[in-house]
This record gives sequence, C-alpha cells and structure tokens, in this order.
Amino acid sequence: MDTDTLLRENLELVNSLKIAYLSTVNGEGYPQTRAVFNLRCRDAFPGTDACFEGHDRDVLLYFTTNTSSTKMAEIRRNPAVSVYYCRPDEFFGLMLAGRIEVVEDQSLRSALWQEGWERYYAQGRDDPDYTILRLRPSRMKGWHRGEAFVLDLPAAS
Repeated sequence: MDTDTLLRENLELVNSLKIAYLSTVNGEGYPQTRAVFNLRCRDAFPGTDACFEGHDRDVLLYFTTNTSSTKMAEIRRNPAVSVYYCRPDEFFGLMLAGRIEVVEDQSLRSALWQEGWERYYAQGRDDPDYTILRLRPSRMKGWHRGEAFVLDLPAAS
C-alpha cells in the first residue's frame, strides 16, 4: 500500500474513534495504559474542528487530563508515550509513538472544552487541574488489510 493511502486510511480510523489508549512509563519502567478521549473525533467532540485545521494530512493529537493525575507525573518524568487506536473486528490497529507535551495556551483550552466536563474539572475550563496534552507522533505502526506497517512521520507544525 502506498504511503498516502496508508496515512489517509489511518487518519480515518483516528478521526472515527471516541476513545484512544494512551501508554506512559511509570517510575519502575513499566508501561501504564489507560483510555482517554480522542479529541480528533469530531462527532464525539463537537466544536474541535478549528483545533485541527490544517492537520488533515498529519496526526496531530490533543488529549486532556487532570494535572494532579499519576499520568501527568509519569509524563513529566518521561514524555515518551504511545497511543493506540483499533477496530478489533476489522483487524485494524494503529500505534502512534512520540514525545507528548503540555500546552498552556488558554485559547486552545477554551476551544477543546466540552460541555459536561465540569464532572472532571469542577472549576470549568479555568480549573488548574485541567491540562491539555499535545502529541505530534514521530512513528506510526500497525496492522491493516492483512499487512503490518511501520511509517516514520514528518514533524507536524
């Protein structure tokens, strides 16, 4: 499969799933995986379109988390992460790897905010426990159409 088709079909997978699985590394060196909201899924997270404008051909990702979480402590210690997306019934899986970063931009915090998130961040979009994470993956690896693939990704801007 050519690179453009591979990238396009994997982006369709990413854009279609509400949940992704984010793995960090704990202090003992073991992977820690948990489900996170996939904010690229515009059907599940309306209003986020502008945050991904110009990123139709790269895999820029945003996630939110609690600043006070174990996940954040692990990211501060080691920002190397992976994110996994899959449709198991289709044998279609995708792992994205790279270094994740905390984003302090207030306008992005507002743009990504979703109604109802007060249950996670009691003080709303200005809650100091509300953190935005950005991943610009450097590697894509997975299984699709009966084939394994690995693709090194150019840096997203």
